[in-house]
Amino acid sequence: MEIRENEVYTHQEIQVLLKVSPSTVTRMLKKGLIRSAKVGKQYRVMGKEILRLLSPKLEDHVGKAYNKAREWVHADIPA
Repeated sequence: MEIRENEVYTHQEIQVLLKVSPSTVTRMLKKGLIRSAKVGKQYRVMGKEILRLLSPKLEDHVGKAYNKAREWVHADIPA
């Protein structure tokens, strides 16, 4: 599937394009890793934002932020 720069994508479409879970997409949207617009209760993302996310320059930054978010979630779970 080709990502078009000027097309608007939904939460589900982003999930399919990035091959991640729905909760991961939500976490990335809420943390600001993917810039989006909220329409009602749903997020909309421009294709250029998805392409920006996939840029090799940002890969390390995104990975670190994702791992930090995972650590935060796992810290709240009682052992």
